Amino acid sequence: MHHTTLFRSGLLERREGALNLEKVPLVELASKFGTPLFILSETRIRENYNRIYKAFHDRYEKVRIYYAAKANTGLSVLAIMREEGAYLDVVSPGELYLALKTGFTPERLLYTGVSVSDEDMQYALKSNVTINVDSLSQMEHLLKMSHPSLVSVRVNPEVGAGHHEHCVTGSRDSKFGLLRKDVVKAYRMAKEAGIERFGIQMHIGSGILNIEPYSQAMSSFFATAGNVSKEIGIGFEFIDLGGGFGVPYRPEEHELDIEQATSRLVMDFKKQLAEHQLGEPVLCVEPGRYVVSDAGILITRVNSIKKTPFKEFVNIDAGFNTMIRPAMYGSYHEVLLANTTRPGTGRVCDVVGPLCESGDFIARDRRLEEVRQGDMLAVLNVGAYGFVMSSQYNSRPRPAEILVKNGRYTLVREREDFETLLKGQRMAEWLQ
Repeated sequence: MHHTTLFRSGLLERREGALNLEKVPLVELASKFGTPLFILSETRIRENYNRIYKAFHDRYEKVRIYYAAKANTGLSVLAIMREEGAYLDVVSPGELYLALKTGFTPERLLYTGVSVSDEDMQYALKSNVTINVDSLSQMEHLLKMSHPSLVSVRVNPEVGAGHHEHCVTGSRDSKFGLLRKDVVKAYRMAKEAGIERFGIQMHIGSGILNIEPYSQAMSSFFATAGNVSKEIGIGFEFIDLGGGFGVPYRPEEHELDIEQATSRLVMDFKKQLAEHQLGEPVLCVEPGRYVVSDAGILITRVNSIKKTPFKEFVNIDAGFNTMIRPAMYGSYHEVLLANTTRPGTGRVCDVVGPLCESGDFIARDRRLEEVRQGDMLAVLNVGAYGFVMSSQYNSRPRPAEILVKNGRYTLVREREDFETLLKGQRMAEWLQ
C-alpha cells in the first residue's frame, strides 16, 4: 500500500502493473523522450492551488495566494498559476523575468530578494513590482534609486521551522529579514522619504507539517507590526505570513490538514489584528512546495545492478545533477518500479546515480521490489525543487520535462544535448 498523495488522488495508478499519471503510461513517455525525465500533472497542480486558496478564502475574504515561484519556475507551471488567478512571489531577477514573460502583471508580483545588487534592484523597480525589503542597507539603496508607491519589509520573527536546518529562515541565526529594532528604523526611513503605502511580511521556513511554530512566530511578528504602526503612524495594506506549508515525503507521514491549519492560522490572524488594531489588511501566504511537489515524478532507467558482500547498488541514469535534494538535505523520496510490479519482499539496496561522487544517491538502504537492469524507476514528489535545482555537473545535459493532463501530454522543456554544454563558452584566443 502506497500512501503517497498522488496515488490517493487517483491521478497516479497502476494499469497492468505499469504506472500511469493522468491516464498516460509513464514508460511510454520514457521510451519516447528518453530518461531521466521529469513529468508533471497539471490537474494535481490546479487541485493543490485551489485547495489552499479555498481553505483561506472561506475563512477570510481578503486573501492572496502568492505562489513561491522558486519551487518550480517552468513556464507551463507559471501559466497554470496565472490562469488560476494566483499572485507570484519571486526572489531573483530571473524569476521576475519569467513571470513577466508568462503574462503576470506587475501588481500580481512580490519581489523578495536577499543580497540584492543595485542591478537587481533597478530591474525590479523598472518592472514596477512590489518590493519586499530584506535589510536596512537595501532600504537605503531603494530610497536612493526611487520612491515606489508601496513598500514592504521582511521581518525575522526569531522563530524558525523547517524540515532541514538549511530550510529554516526565521531564526536568530538566519540571514533573512530584519530583527525587531531594525524594522521600525526601516519603516521610518520609508515614511520620511514620502512613501505612503505599506505591507509587512515574514517567512519562517519550509517543509512545515506542524502548524505550531506559525502561531509562535505570529505573536512575535504582530507585536512588531503593531509597534511599527503605533510608533510611526502607518497602516498595512497587506500582511504576509510567508509560505512553508509542508508535504509528506515518507509513506508514514500524514499530509497537512489544510482545513485545520488555515482555521487555526486565520483565527490567530484575526485575533492579532484586533489586539494590535491593524484594521482589515489583505492576508497573504506564499505556498510553493505545497502546490507543485506531489505533482512531479522523475522517471529514471536502471543501467546496472552491482552486488558486493556489503551492499547492493541499483545504478540509475539520474544523479544529484538531476535531483539534488537527497544529497543536499538527506531528503527521502519514494522510489517505485514504474514498468511493472514483482511479487516478494524485494531487497535492501542503495539507488545511486552516474556521477563521479560518493554522495550521488537518490535513496539509501531502501527496500525495493526486485529491480532488474533495464527497469524504469519512478521517483515521487519531485515537482518542487527538482528541475530548478538541477545542474550540468560532470558535463551531463539536463533532462526534458513533460506536462500531462487527462490522457494528453506535451513536451514543455527540451532535453539538453552536448551542444548545450558549449553554449556561451569560448576558448581563450591564445589557446586556439
